Amino acid sequence: MGYWLMKSEPDCYSIDDLAAKGGPDVWEGCRNWTVRNFFKDKMQPGDLAFFYNSSCPVPGVAGIMEVVGDAYPDPTQFDPKSQYFDPKSRPEAPRWVTRDVTFLEKFEDVVPLSVLRVTPGLENALVNRRGQRLSVMPVTADEWKVILSLAKRR
Repeated sequence: MGYWLMKSEPDCYSIDDLAAKGGPDVWEGCRNWTVRNFFKDKMQPGDLAFFYNSSCPVPGVAGIMEVVGDAYPDPTQFDPKSQYFDPKSRPEAPRWVTRDVTFLEKFEDVVPLSVLRVTPGLENALVNRRGQRLSVMPVTADEWKVILSLAKRR
């Protein structure tokens, strides 16, 4: 099983939006080659991911979701009305893929980035690296356990 951290701005798409879906929803709009390769080559159905609130007053881990299904072309890349439209992408040769995720758990309180940064065991976590801009990143099994323990203590 793999572990991930996936960022979203809560005023655009929140963990509550995912929970309200009542089932799988598309994690759309990722336009980074590294993230695309994670979706295509590394992420697997059944992997778990932290839902991370970004670009908000208190960025941090808000809950857990599960990856369901295989990677497939992100439909927003073909939609001229979408903010994620890519005129260089064609249906016969899509540039961007996505994954579906489903809600598992919302934490009682967000585990803030400020706490993640000072927690032993998370010194090398990608989310703590200054300048880290990836919206989807791997989390080690040990980091997963540490973050989960922080969420359960709150």
